Amino acid sequence: MATIGLIGGMSWESTAVYYRLFNEGVRERSGGLRSADILLHSVDFASVAEMQAKGDWAAAGAALAASARRLEQAGASCLVLCTNTMHKVADTVIAATRLPFLHLADVTARAVKASPSRRPLLLATRFTMEQGFYRDRLSAFGVEALVPRPKERDEVHRIIYEELCRGLIEPASRERYRAIVARAVREEGADGVILGCTEIGLLIGQADLPVPAFDTTALHVAAALDFVDEWEAAAA
Repeated sequence: MATIGLIGGMSWESTAVYYRLFNEGVRERSGGLRSADILLHSVDFASVAEMQAKGDWAAAGAALAASARRLEQAGASCLVLCTNTMHKVADTVIAATRLPFLHLADVTARAVKASPSRRPLLLATRFTMEQGFYRDRLSAFGVEALVPRPKERDEVHRIIYEELCRGLIEPASRERYRAIVARAVREEGADGVILGCTEIGLLIGQADLPVPAFDTTALHVAAALDFVDEWEAAAA
């Protein structure tokens, strides 16, 4: 069985969801007592968040590249970076090993393209919403990602770091996210919602939204399991 290498801990709240979804997915696909073959390196998010705040992306990239090398040396067959925001340094991580890397923006873009949605609203950290590393990647697939208004972006970002990454699920924050989506649908023609931070699925999901939701955590896991299936078929 292929061994999935996870670079996690950013935050551990969503990495725990990755772990659960991987094992649920293997059990669903293979049955019985089957579970996922996983190697996880979980970093200290406090140090990474400090690098983000300082704009020291070079140091952040070096830290995650070191994590990738550790997973390769331990026997991982592929790499899954369990965070949307840190895909800003994906090229540095990719260059650190010879392992296949499942880019989260590519996985998300393919899911959007396979749906009727073409102008989804991107909910994510301020870095992901405002910088080009993620939206440009989506655009290359023909996906025009909208973002909330500036004050709304501040709220979305604050809720992620001050609540979701700390394990706090607040009903008022769920309603605020829903209101932001509703306004974008009504006033800007948003026809979908990308849950573009791996913690957001802890707060809202398809049942909360009037348009299709693209849960990047679940999409990432499904893509990695597809890779495992293909890897095992080729090795058979």
